[in-house]
Amino acid sequence: MKNVNVDKLRTVHKSWMVQEFKQFLLRGNVIDLAVAVVIGAAFTAVVNSVVADLITPLLAAIGGQPDFGEMGFTINNSLFKVGAFINALISFLIIALVLFFLVIKPVNYMIQRSRQEPPLDPTTKACPYCLNDVPLAATRCGFCTSELAEAAV
Repeated sequence: MKNVNVDKLRTVHKSWMVQEFKQFLLRGNVIDLAVAVVIGAAFTAVVNSVVADLITPLLAAIGGQPDFGEMGFTINNSLFKVGAFINALISFLIIALVLFFLVIKPVNYMIQRSRQEPPLDPTTKACPYCLNDVPLAATRCGFCTSELAEAAV
């Protein structure tokens, strides 16, 4: 039996795993996903700020409440923060609308556009006498039994 250098095998195995892990990390999908998460978090912060600093005070001014975000009520010493919930709901709706119109609609349009198939060759023709559809190779109409022009083969 030959002498096997275990340390050398471990080093080769580790370097192979490190190389495979590098390949995994450098795939386009992983990097794209990381960028999307960071941009999504930044966008969420902007939307939350718009809701909390612009929309909520506007709704509070209309409703006569000085701070709409803190609006709520208490039942048995439990505080129900209705204003915070409305802020979160408005933020969600804004994000959903932006995603729908800037991501979903364009992607659906591109998919629909790329899936358009060329029209198929016709397999039937109209009988000139009864106007029913008959196969292209037919020499006699199956409905009115009229003789048809020779089929082009």
